[in-house]
This record gives sequence, C-alpha cells and structure tokens, in this order.
Amino acid sequence: MTSTTNGGGNAIVTLPADDQILITREFAAPRHLVYRAWTTPELVKRWWAGQRGKMTSVEIDLRVGGRWRYVMDVNEGGEVAFHGEYREIVPGERIVYTETLDMPGVPDGPGDAPVNTATFTERDGRTTLTLLTQCKDRELRDMILASGMEGGMQEAWDLLEELAVSLA
Repeated sequence: MTSTTNGGGNAIVTLPADDQILITREFAAPRHLVYRAWTTPELVKRWWAGQRGKMTSVEIDLRVGGRWRYVMDVNEGGEVAFHGEYREIVPGERIVYTETLDMPGVPDGPGDAPVNTATFTERDGRTTLTLLTQCKDRELRDMILASGMEGGMQEAWDLLEELAVSLA
C-alpha cells in the first residue's frame, strides 16, 4: 500500500508487512544536517509538532539505553507526550528506538512499544530518510495509521527539511 499525502509533504508511506509502517522521504539537505535537526533538542522543538501545536519539552539522552521524551501542547487544547528508549545508534547514519504514547491504558512493557529504525543516507548532498516502524501486531499498526499520524508527520517533516536547509 502506498499512501497519498495529507498536505504539502512528499513522504511516502508504505506497509511492507502486516506489522510495519515504512516512511521514506528525500530532503534537500546533507545527511549531517538532517541528523543534527533530528537529534538536537532545541532543533526538534522547532519541527516535531508540525502545525499541530507547540513543543513544550524535548529531552534526548542520545546513547544506547538512553531515553527520550517529547511533550507538546496541541492546538485543540491539551497535552500529548511520547517517550522511548534508544536501542542502537550509528552516529549520522541510523537510530533504533522505541516510541510510546504517554497515555493511561497504552501498554508500555517490554515488547509492547513500536520499534523505529531511522536511517539517513546521502547522495549528491541530499538525504533520504527512511523510518521503519515495527509494531507488535497489525492491530497496533492500524491504530497508529488511524491516529492521523501521517498528516502530522508530513507537516513535521516539511519543517524538518526547512530547518535542515537553514542550518547550512
């Protein structure tokens, strides 16, 4: 399945398996700048919420076993937060991490959280970012897709590109 975008973004969303989401996008910026914008708290605050709200907290302990947590005030009111743990880091190339929505009733035990693998590759000064989300089952994958994740991601990645280009 290939998704159509919900806005100006040009990321492509595919479903390579019943329990996976694969997002691919090319950015008009070199890999080190996209990676820097992805991993620096002050920079993440500028793009991660897209047009959906304002980031109030970005904590990143970028090391294997380190934790991350992002909190945003959403435009409709209220707060949304996500957190996870870094499992593998190849600086400038790949980050493997868990991602869980901070919400009562959302399972957060071992094996419950989706595992994201973000891979950054560069060709001719442009970066291709692939984000593979591995879910525990199809039900969780479909719940993520139904959440409006794609529209928010498209907005956020548009801002990520603008930011990475501006860092040059």
